[in-house]
Amino acid sequence: MPVIAPMPAARPARVPSQRDGAEPAENAVAAGTTVDHLTETYRAHYRSLLGLAALLLDDTASCEDVVQEAFIRVHSARKRVRDPQKTLAYLRQTVVNLSRSALRRRILGLKLLSKPMPDMASAEEGAYDQLERDSLIKAMKGLQRRQREVLVLRYFADMTEAQVAETLGISIGSVKAYGSRGIAALRIAMEAPA
Repeated sequence: MPVIAPMPAARPARVPSQRDGAEPAENAVAAGTTVDHLTETYRAHYRSLLGLAALLLDDTASCEDVVQEAFIRVHSARKRVRDPQKTLAYLRQTVVNLSRSALRRRILGLKLLSKPMPDMASAEEGAYDQLERDSLIKAMKGLQRRQREVLVLRYFADMTEAQVAETLGISIGSVKAYGSRGIAALRIAMEAPA
């Protein structure tokens, strides 16, 4: 939607030059828009400026930030606004420019976001993992029953030695012995060529 600036009032009077014997042109420009006039314009047109920003941006917080930043920037440069009737036009143009900048930053941010790592392993890694799992299961099946029970409860069920002893109804010393013998047998079975 195009931004419609108010029609300018009658042409401002000619600024007298130093040749005319009047005050220099810098002093006439330095007068600019007063803080009171700028504040009144901002208050009177806040909602329309917010609506303008809403047409360009998508969320209310960004729109409010843009409108407030526009006021701050025009306030800082108020001495350059020679015609007080153009204050609203400066505010509108600043809102449009700041909205464009906000959109550019968002687009750039989206482009620069790192691509997330895929959750799934590659087919090759999945195949190796499956082979390891298969060989571990085969090796576990080759253990004695008590060794297999101790290792499963201790390392896969994440139980303490005391909990394993209580569950199997054996002493903690037996849990340690079956565990160490089972791990040694697993090492030998996993290192052996298939």
